[in-house]
Amino acid sequence: MIVRIMGEGQWKLADSHFVELNRLDDELLEEMESGDEEGFRRTLGALLDAVRLLGEPLPDEALEPSELILPAPDAGLDEVREMLSDDGLIPG
Repeated sequence: MIVRIMGEGQWKLADSHFVELNRLDDELLEEMESGDEEGFRRTLGALLDAVRLLGEPLPDEALEPSELILPAPDAGLDEVREMLSDDGLIPG
């Protein structure tokens, strides 16, 4: 799976990491719905860190189609709300 972090680049992750990313995404969705800004910041950071840690960065010149697009680390609640589907940032 190819994941893009807006403003940073792309990472290739094994599908086996999807469970962990989905857990963090569910947590992020709950925090957004409750308006928990502090929790939102913490979980968004953890989600992006997981992608960076578990994934293999693709070269800047690589333009692979991204299966997931995640917000930049400094994205606000309203900005991320616009990116969400009913399932959160990560479908499923």
